[in-house]
Amino acid sequence: MLLQIHPDNPEPRKIQQVVDCLAKGGVIIYPTDTIYTFGCDYSNKKAIEKIFQIKNIKTKKKDFSLVFYDLRHIAEYTHTVSTKVFRLMKGNLPGAFTFILKANKSITKQFDYNKTTIGIRVPDNNIAREIVRIFEKPIASTSVHDEEDELLQFMTDPEEIYERYGNFVDMVIDGGAGTREASTILDATGEDVEIIRQGKGILV
Repeated sequence: MLLQIHPDNPEPRKIQQVVDCLAKGGVIIYPTDTIYTFGCDYSNKKAIEKIFQIKNIKTKKKDFSLVFYDLRHIAEYTHTVSTKVFRLMKGNLPGAFTFILKANKSITKQFDYNKTTIGIRVPDNNIAREIVRIFEKPIASTSVHDEEDELLQFMTDPEEIYERYGNFVDMVIDGGAGTREASTILDATGEDVEIIRQGKGILV
C-alpha cells in the first residue's frame, strides 16, 4: 500500500499503521532527511533477507544501517565510543550522517555472515523518527536505488517508488519528494573519525 504521511506533523494513527506492519515482519520504504530507504525490524532476519533479495545483493555485500530516534540506546548495539566520537555525534545528530561504529555481540550473533561494524543514523526527518520512537526498536535500513538510471542513482518520487516496488514490499510511505543526495558516511571505528563519503551532511 501507498500511505501518505504529513512530513511536518506525522499523523499518530498512520504512524501506528507503519509500526504494526514492522511488528508483523513487514518491509517498508520510507523517507529520511536524504533519500528514501527500505526498512524493517532489525531483529527480523527474514525481513532483512527479503530486502537484500529485492535489491539482489550478494552475501558479501550485505550492509545496512540502524535508524534510531536519538542516541540513548546505541550502546545496546555498539561497542563503547570515545568521548570525542560521542560529542561529534551529539553535535551533528539528528542530521544527514551515517556513523560507522564497531558492532557488539547483539548484532554479530544475529547474522549468518560476518558483521563487525554497523552504521548508525538519526535522520532529521519527523516521519522516520516518529516510526522508530513508537516502534521502540531501531529500523534496519538500506537505500532505494534507481536501477534504471545510473546517473541519477536514487529514486525521489514516492509514487514512482511505489510503482517500482509496491509488489515487493508491504508499504511505501509518501512523505513528499526525497533528495538524490545520500548521507555523509563517517568511519568512527578508530581513534580518528574519517569521512569515507561526503554526502548531504556537513560537520559542525
